[in-house]
This record gives sequence, structure tokens and C-alpha cells, in this order.
Amino acid sequence: MDLREVRDVVGEYTGNARTVLEYSMTVKRLLDGAKEPGFSVESWAPLAELVAVDEFERVGNFKEAMTWQDYVKFLTLWAISTNWECSFKRLTERPGVVYLELEERSRLDGNVRASNSLSVYEFNEFGKIRHLDVYLQIPLPNPAILHRY
Repeated sequence: MDLREVRDVVGEYTGNARTVLEYSMTVKRLLDGAKEPGFSVESWAPLAELVAVDEFERVGNFKEAMTWQDYVKFLTLWAISTNWECSFKRLTERPGVVYLELEERSRLDGNVRASNSLSVYEFNEFGKIRHLDVYLQIPLPNPAILHRY
């Protein structure tokens, strides 16, 4: 599967699918600016424009559930300490739901970690993201674990 930049494919999509890609590009832009003085929870306001903040729930890769307020606190701490980039793999849309597959790369303390992600975005009737599920495939920290399966 060929990987492409999100900015190179966003023009091919409309509606909820385009909103999901705009969400990814907004996260990238805000993360890139997070190392500047003054970055805070309020800095996520451009992302909030795409989200139904009062009903939003994110369920992460450890099954942790977060409200919008919890999520932007989490994002702020993460953004200050890491560098993140992604490449587009595939997008699938159904009524009210978009599935986005990315290859994500994070650099923390000089270490780069690549993972495959599948994010499931659910939309309300106004076209705002109301729910986000995140699934990750990450490198196995200890290959010996596989022998236990």
C-alpha cells in the first residue's frame, strides 16, 4: 500500500470524510506549534470547531474514555513533549461513520516509534465529531511474548 500525505488527499474527499482529514491536519498543525511559549488547552480551539464538544467521547488504545475537556488536557501534555507526523493509508465512509487508517510516527526523547492506526469517527446530525475510537498496531516490545499465544 502506497503511503501519501494527508494534505495530498484531502481534496479528493467531501463531507464527513473531509472533516476527518481536516481534523488530522489540524492536529498536526497544532502539534507543530505546541513547543512555542503560551501553548495551552485553549490552543485546541480550531480542533473544537470540528467536534461536538458537549457530547464528545474518545476511547483510546487502552480503552480509556475521555470527554472533550479530558482529551484536550491529554493532547496538551502529549503535544508539548512529542513530535508527530502521519501518512495516509486508507479511508472508508459509511453513513455517520468514517474509518481512517494512518501510519503514525512519534518522536519522543530522540526515539521514533511508528504505528499503524485505525480511528473510527462517529458524527452527529450536524456533521460534528461526537465519538472517536482509536486502535493501534505497535511494534512488539519483547518478541518472546509471542511464544505465549
